Amino acid sequence: MSTETAEPAIAAAALPDPALPDPAGPGPAGPAGPGEQQEQYPVVPDVRVRDIVLDAEGVALSALIATPPPGIPPRATVFAVHGGGMRAGYFDARVHPGQSLLTLGASLGFTVVAVDRPGYGLSAERFPTGATPAEQSGLLHAALARYARGHDTGAGMFLLAHSYGGKLALHALADDRGAAFLGADISGISHRYAVDIQDPQAFHSRRTWSRHWGRLDLYPPGAFRAVKPLVTPMPLREAAEALRWGEEFPGLAARVRVPVRFTFAEHEGWWRHDEETIDSMRRAFPAGARVLFDRQPAAGHNISLGWAARSYHLRALAFFEDCLLPRTT
Repeated sequence: MSTETAEPAIAAAALPDPALPDPAGPGPAGPAGPGEQQEQYPVVPDVRVRDIVLDAEGVALSALIATPPPGIPPRATVFAVHGGGMRAGYFDARVHPGQSLLTLGASLGFTVVAVDRPGYGLSAERFPTGATPAEQSGLLHAALARYARGHDTGAGMFLLAHSYGGKLALHALADDRGAAFLGADISGISHRYAVDIQDPQAFHSRRTWSRHWGRLDLYPPGAFRAVKPLVTPMPLREAAEALRWGEEFPGLAARVRVPVRFTFAEHEGWWRHDEETIDSMRRAFPAGARVLFDRQPAAGHNISLGWAARSYHLRALAFFEDCLLPRTT
């Protein structure tokens, strides 16, 4: 994770109650969990994650980057945007080998850039109360355009977004510049909350940790201790915006012209993802649009921090590979 600035106070409410144990001992039974599987996912040689700074028209956005091994040009570039109250390091979990999107993507030939959204990391001082998704979209487009002018992006750019980052992603895709993306994978968000959102600040009370995480055994031992440096208070403007999301979604979806894949965790607690909700989401996109929906087994809301991280990341990258295939129709 980026270390240029001191971390804000931990938003303890986003973590499990201190009275509850951090997962310890063997993982849950089944293909995703046992700790003895660790040696199956060694660290990939010649792939490392490093800190960079993106320039968004004079606004510095801290980010993490992983590139393919030396001498291998990128197939494409994936830009990942985190959810509310998190940092870019969400996509670089290392508690269990194979969790990190950055190292996995780079090992498969993608450049992966995880960005601290405006209001987080280096830009927190510039935007102390945060920025709206529309404002963040403009800054993200500026940062990505500047990056593309100086780096090989391969076949083009993809977006991968989690939770609140999905709101930014849909704004970016609906923008006139959205066609610059080859596709997007969005997890942990629909257009209908599964909770009463009349008090946005209640999102980060101690009572809500189970909605952020789901069952404790969905995460490797040590996961909650390791994530503490990534957790930060959600900016006030982000929390206030939550009330408007259901109204914003249809208009944004109607303007998206690239393939989009939505993933819901099996134990998603913040968002509705029943069949009627999914049908409603699908209808909001243009007729004939390529919009896919998937569910990730054995996962809670924070998919990329759990045992299911590798499975989800492989599915997302496979979707991006599909987007790179030549179309005959």
